[in-house]
Amino acid sequence: MIHNIELRWLLSFQAVYEQLSFKRAAEQLQVPTSNVSRHVALLEQQLKVRLLERTTRKMIPTAGGKQLYASITPLIQAMKDSLEEVSLHGDSLSGHLKIITPDLPFLADIIADFCLTHPHVQLSCDTQLNPTEGLLDGFDLVLRFGRGPLDDSGWVAREILRWPSCVVAAPGLLERQPLPASLADLSKAPCITSLSVLQGMPWRFKRTPTLPVRSGYKVNSGHMAKAAALKGLGFALLPVHACQTELDAGTLIRVVLDDEPEDLVLYAFYSGRKYPLEKVKAFLEHLQAHLAKPPPKEEQPDQS
Repeated sequence: MIHNIELRWLLSFQAVYEQLSFKRAAEQLQVPTSNVSRHVALLEQQLKVRLLERTTRKMIPTAGGKQLYASITPLIQAMKDSLEEVSLHGDSLSGHLKIITPDLPFLADIIADFCLTHPHVQLSCDTQLNPTEGLLDGFDLVLRFGRGPLDDSGWVAREILRWPSCVVAAPGLLERQPLPASLADLSKAPCITSLSVLQGMPWRFKRTPTLPVRSGYKVNSGHMAKAAALKGLGFALLPVHACQTELDAGTLIRVVLDDEPEDLVLYAFYSGRKYPLEKVKAFLEHLQAHLAKPPPKEEQPDQS
C-alpha cells in the first residue's frame, strides 16, 4: 500500500489536521487550497477510511484520522531531521540557527566566532535572561540559567558551566543587621533577589530546595545585585567568582550558614529528539571548546 500513497498527501493531511482548515493548511504549505483538498481526498480513497468529518461550520478528525496523525507525525519529523542532517554534512556547515541566550559579553563573542568559522550559517539570536516556555517553540537552542533540580520538559538539558555561589553582605549592613547563622535567620533578613529568573524570590540551597526570603530590592542583573549589596541594601546570593575581588578586599563579607547555596548552572536546552540537529551539535562543541576557562568575573551573572 505504501507505494500507492504519496508523501505530499500525508503532508497535506497533517497540515489540515493541525489547522482544522483546508485554507489555513494551504497557506501553511504555500499551495492552492484545491491541491490540499484533493490530496486528503486521495489519501482517504486509498486507505478506504474517512479521516476528517467536514461540515459547513467545522472540521473534526475521525478515530482513523487521529490514529494516522499520531503515527505519521514522528515519522515525518524524523524525515525532516534526517534530510537537514544530510544537507549539513557537506564541505561546510550551513543552515539557519535560532538561539535564545542571556545578553552576556563572553557569549556574544563565542556566537560571533562560531558564525565567523561557519560563514554559511544564518543566525537568529534573541537575548532573554528568563524565556518563558511558550517562546521556546521555533528555536533550536536555548541557553538559560538554573539552580537545583530542573523542571521536567520535552527539552534535553546539557550543562555548560557551573559556578559555586555564596551569600554575601556589606560590613555596613552587618552593623545594623545581626549576622544570620542559619537559613531561618536569613529568611527574616532583608535580601536582594531576582525579579523573575529562577522562579523569582525563593533562594535555593543544597538541602533546602527553596527558601522564601524578604526582599524590597529585586533585579535581574548581577551587576545591580552586587552594587546593591555593596551599598548595604541587603544580603545577596552571588557566584563566588563574581565577588571574589570584593571578598578579598573586605567590602563584602561571606556569610556562613547551616546550608550551602546551590551552584548557578548555565544549561543548553535543545529539542528532545533522538538525535540533535547537526548545527546544534556543532555549536555546542564550539561553545564548550571556548569555555575551558570561566568567563571574566565582571561578566558573571547573579541569579538569586
